[in-house]
Amino acid sequence: MSTQNENIYLLLEGCRKNSRHSQQQMYELLKDYAMRICNRYLTTFEEAEEVMNEGFVKLFKHIHQFEENRHDQVMAALKGWFRRILANTCIDQLRKTSSFLNGHTLKEKHEYIADAGESGIDKLSYKEIVSSIKELSPAYRAVFNLFVIEGLSHEEISRQLGISVGSSKSNLSKARENLRKILLKKTVPDQYVESARR
Repeated sequence: MSTQNENIYLLLEGCRKNSRHSQQQMYELLKDYAMRICNRYLTTFEEAEEVMNEGFVKLFKHIHQFEENRHDQVMAALKGWFRRILANTCIDQLRKTSSFLNGHTLKEKHEYIADAGESGIDKLSYKEIVSSIKELSPAYRAVFNLFVIEGLSHEEISRQLGISVGSSKSNLSKARENLRKILLKKTVPDQYVESARR
């Protein structure tokens, strides 16, 4: 057994016994990872932090359901399991705070942006890309994250969000188009954008 797996086993055992010390160590170990997941779904830092903390409460409450003996890489398996908890918690939060499930989305501004060949998107940092995803409406952002990041099918997204498969496909298509526009605005020099408007 690897040292990392051994350490995770000890932490898991402590969390199952409701050891505050073990829970604090687990929190410190996973909080940056958890915050990145929540930031992909939610708009504000405060909301993401609140949902992240709710996710940790669920993690500790259901930690007995995680079967570490079935995995060679316990940390990777734990992160994958926790990611599903966080994604579901984010979706629950979106349901509470948004009417996007009823088909309401933010109105987009239709602008033509010139295609300048090499866009420079590959030079964008992780933070810039996440920031761009956060500019999408809640409906588009949720479907984009579930399909592109989490790898769910449109049928699974339909069941999870309570929307039709067609709505899931439509929202994904619009999310990709809007994200492309947002990224182009960040990477295409202003003169190209100005010349495209003339």
